[in-house]
Amino acid sequence: MNSSILLQDSLLLIWNNRNAAERLALMEKIYSSDIKFYESDNSEPFVGLESINNLIQKLQQDWAPDFEFVLTENPKSNHNIQHISWKLGSKDHTVATGSDVAIIEEEKIKALYLFLNN
Repeated sequence: MNSSILLQDSLLLIWNNRNAAERLALMEKIYSSDIKFYESDNSEPFVGLESINNLIQKLQQDWAPDFEFVLTENPKSNHNIQHISWKLGSKDHTVATGSDVAIIEEEKIKALYLFLNN
């Protein structure tokens, strides 16, 4: 896998995928098995593939069927750090915007940080 697009694949292939089994298979290719996802400063990180897969499943239950993540600018990389900006919603309605920062180790995402704009 091309490590320069790992964060893009994380967002578009994993977080947009509504099939838990397919999502987990993709996660194994893109994420370290002990990945940590930091949702906010006020909560403990989600650790491991199953934990993040369960979180995605739970979040998607509250989303309309046509909601998806879309990139709002090209991904950026600096050595082993990647940054991506996105919006979440339908074609006509954005419900959230933000960005993700990932730390890459051994060509997989080791840590993922969420920054919400609203």
